[in-house]
Amino acid sequence: MKLINIGFGNLVNADRLVAAVSPESAPIKRIVQEARDRGAVIDATYGRRTQAVLVMDSDHVVLSAFPPEKLLGRAGEESVISKT
Repeated sequence: MKLINIGFGNLVNADRLVAAVSPESAPIKRIVQEARDRGAVIDATYGRRTQAVLVMDSDHVVLSAFPPEKLLGRAGEESVISKT
């Protein structure tokens, strides 16, 4: 299992990540709102502006204060924690 640091000590399972996208477009805003209505949003922004929306295979949506490019760049670096 690989864990990606999404900021502020929060980690997500890289194997369950479907997409990391910018929150600017209307369809992504709709996905976030629908997940909020279902109670499936995990807000990991610590009150900062949302810069990335992570869609998980469990239909959960994770909000991060770091942009998708930075998060996915971390996926290839040592900040990814491997657990067997």
